[in-house]
Amino acid sequence: MKKYILALLTLTFVLSCKTKSAVQAPISTTTPISSTTEFFNKIKAKPDFQQVKINSRVSVETGNFIPTLDATIYIENGQKVWMNMVAIILNVGRGIATPEGIRGYEKWNRTYIESDFTYLNNLMNVNFIDFNSLQNLLLGRTFIPVNEKDFVLTKNAQGYNLSSTKNLRIENKDKISEYAVSLDYSADFDLMRVNLNETKTGDNLEITYADYEYFENMKMPKNVKIIIKGAKTSQILMENTKFDSSRMDTPYSVPNNYTKTEIR
Repeated sequence: MKKYILALLTLTFVLSCKTKSAVQAPISTTTPISSTTEFFNKIKAKPDFQQVKINSRVSVETGNFIPTLDATIYIENGQKVWMNMVAIILNVGRGIATPEGIRGYEKWNRTYIESDFTYLNNLMNVNFIDFNSLQNLLLGRTFIPVNEKDFVLTKNAQGYNLSSTKNLRIENKDKISEYAVSLDYSADFDLMRVNLNETKTGDNLEITYADYEYFENMKMPKNVKIIIKGAKTSQILMENTKFDSSRMDTPYSVPNNYTKTEIR
């Protein structure tokens, strides 16, 4: 259980099995779109904000009991992702991610981690997560490398589907993975669903977004659902209840007598 608490502190995702609105599977079409410039400009646009504070309700299903958590997530654009988590009235742990890596501790088992993004990639059964992709994942923006030449874009009743025409090959630290990729977007270019299937191992990662609302210069998802399928299946859901642009302090220090968790 402790690895999921640590991951929540560093990844900042999560939620519960019940989103407020279901994400419908798009109606498929085989008709590609001839002019894709506007679409790719929209989905690759960098987020326009300085900082955002997010209040979330977090639920995790792993087969073991983990109580629903209240999370405060603070993101400084391109600089850091900070999280503090509470169960009922008890502080559970804290974590911070920067472009250099991730750090986090959890109080139940009195453990902490210090790592590059290997820990997070191992948890999600992928090999491409870095700080920018983590930030984009939390904000409901395209977080995987998308090159127009490797995908076909089609339009459907719900919006758009972007599917890889060949396996997406990603190399990171001598680890090479290949993914079959499908992404669904609304008619307004909001990211609704990402599905990645690792073709060699069969591991699958699916993330769905719902209930976008405007926050200053961008739209933010109120519900994010992550399903990780490998040797076991885990489900993480986060319900974002409030967005705030005010600055806040982000203290982080590991308490005394905590044990470091080795990254494998």
